[in-house]
Amino acid sequence: MDASKIPKLEPIDGEYYFTYTQMHRLVQKLANKIKDSGFNPDFMIAIGTGGFIPARILKIYINRKILTVGLSYYDENDIRMDKLHRIQWLDDDQEKLKGKNVLLVDEVNDTGGTLEYTLKELLKCNPKEIAVVVLHDKKKEKNGHIPSEIKRYFVGEYTLDRWIHYPWEATDIDFHNYMAVKFVQKSGRYIFEC
Repeated sequence: MDASKIPKLEPIDGEYYFTYTQMHRLVQKLANKIKDSGFNPDFMIAIGTGGFIPARILKIYINRKILTVGLSYYDENDIRMDKLHRIQWLDDDQEKLKGKNVLLVDEVNDTGGTLEYTLKELLKCNPKEIAVVVLHDKKKEKNGHIPSEIKRYFVGEYTLDRWIHYPWEATDIDFHNYMAVKFVQKSGRYIFEC
C-alpha cells in the first residue's frame, strides 16, 4: 500500500500493535531464558493458530520438532463463543510425549482457559515435564489456571488487558506497520524494543 494513501489514523486507546521485528526479538529473548533455565525440550507443541508463528521462530533458536493442536474461543467471524472448541489434536503423537520434555507455545495468555485445557490434556500423556512459553500475558484475573504440575512458565512481556494486534493477523501489513509506528509514538515505546 502506498504510504501516502494510508488514512491518518491513530491506534485506539487500549490496543497494542507489534511488528514482526519486535516479535522475533521477543522470541529470541525467550529462547535464551529457556536455555538459561536448563530446560531442554524434546518437542514443542504450538497452540493454533496464535502459537504457530512464535513456535516457528522459536525453532530457529531451539531446534525441535513442532507438533500442533488447534483450539479456539472464536468462530470464523472472530466472534467469541461460549466455550473452547477443540479443532485439532495430537492423536497418534500423544504416545510420543510419554516421558518427554514438552514446550507448549502460544502467543498470549488472555483468560487462561486455553492454556489450562491444553495443559490438563497433555498431562494425561505422562510427559516428564511440560514448560509453557507465551509472548504476552495479560495482567488480569484469569478464568483458567496453570496446573500446579507446571513449574516453568516463560513470559515475554506482561501487558494490560488490551486487544493485541499481531503482524501475522494483519490483512494489510503496511497499514499494520503504520499503526505500530503510531502506537510507538503514542506510547513512547521504541519500535524495535521488547
